[in-house]
Amino acid sequence: MTVISARRYCNGTIAEQSLVLNGLPPSALPRGSFDWIGLCEPDAAEMVLVQRQYALHPLAVEDALNPRQLPKVEVYGQTLFIVARTAELLGEEEIAYGQTALFVGPGYIVSVRFGSTRAHTNLRAQIEAQKDRLAEGQDYILHAVLDFIVDGYLPLLDQLDEVAQQMEESAIDVFPEQAVIRRIFRLRRQLRKFERVVGPMEEMCERLVVADLPCIDPEARIWFRDVLDHVRRAMARMRSLKETLAAIVETASLLEQHRQGEMTRSLAAWAAILAVPTAIAGIYGMNFEYLPELTWHYGYFAVWGVIVSICGGLWLRFRSIGWL
Repeated sequence: MTVISARRYCNGTIAEQSLVLNGLPPSALPRGSFDWIGLCEPDAAEMVLVQRQYALHPLAVEDALNPRQLPKVEVYGQTLFIVARTAELLGEEEIAYGQTALFVGPGYIVSVRFGSTRAHTNLRAQIEAQKDRLAEGQDYILHAVLDFIVDGYLPLLDQLDEVAQQMEESAIDVFPEQAVIRRIFRLRRQLRKFERVVGPMEEMCERLVVADLPCIDPEARIWFRDVLDHVRRAMARMRSLKETLAAIVETASLLEQHRQGEMTRSLAAWAAILAVPTAIAGIYGMNFEYLPELTWHYGYFAVWGVIVSICGGLWLRFRSIGWL
């Protein structure tokens, strides 16, 4: 069976190290006791044993086995069913998603994990080391798991932020190549998917904060408020990243248009300057027998003087207005 851990706790200490999941309902638990069952990618037959042992609702079990659910909170009698989505970065621009479903009921919490490489082993060890908090019960475990999932968004966003900053700095110097532009649009597509898949986590956490739900102590809502704050920060960073990527292309286009405008003005200025000698040479290159100053001894030098004077004046004028 894909059981990562199955333990029973009593008043903040481990009462049983390894529970047997045989599909039989557990006997009445002493006050302050609960079971924490951690499953990783179980099949339907394995989930049936857990379902029978803890009387889980079949619709919730069906959703837990479907790794494409959106984050949500549902109530089945005295059982609270929660779906959370995990996310991690593969390579530099691909986001991989997983799912963690949680059943919270009287005397038990069951976590079903799909697709995430971040195991709960270290988290469980940290929780077990805090006996006072562990004694608070299943709602504390629920908060710790959700907080662990949401904290996993931050390294992903940090790496994407570094990539966006590098592309933003390079776009100031030179217009991005097609490969870079394609990469920008791929990242924007990944962020849109992140918002669509992970975005409902905000609504789910908000319900844990404000709603009266079974197995959630009202005094524990402040801890879920902290998770909600982390989710909102992650979503705000994601939206900021999406705006940054959109601004990179827009800014690069504006800078490129500015550079092209400067080149166009420079070329137009030189064309105007070169038009003067071209026009004068064209006039005196016409095949008429009688033209003024053709027999003048200083005509050649006078023409050059006119050309240099006009061209020099144009050069100074264009220089003063910033065209050259």
